[in-house]
Amino acid sequence: MPIPSAPSADDVAQTTATLAQVQNYLHTNPSAADVLPLLAILLDEDTGVPILLGDILRNAARLIAQEAKADSDEIRLIVAGLREAAQEATDLHVLHWDVQRLNGYASEPAGPSAP
Repeated sequence: MPIPSAPSADDVAQTTATLAQVQNYLHTNPSAADVLPLLAILLDEDTGVPILLGDILRNAARLIAQEAKADSDEIRLIVAGLREAAQEATDLHVLHWDVQRLNGYASEPAGPSAP
């Protein structure tokens, strides 16, 4: 398997800028029908942000632990913090199922309006 090329700092900045664009868009109060497709991608159970962020943090912790020049308490705390954050991020993947359930509600016709 070929080794992927390293993303540049600009690539990562573009990714976070895109997430900020989604955040700003949500502040405009779009309809749920417009938001759910975005959430479905962001929270995908295999390739969504929680899974990717968890993997990134977990791998960063591993690399830092391997390459640390000194085996200090501070390095161990940082690595433990990254691993804990990785697990917390990954745990958010369950929101994928909530989005799927919301899609079912969004496709249902609205009930009669109250007089």
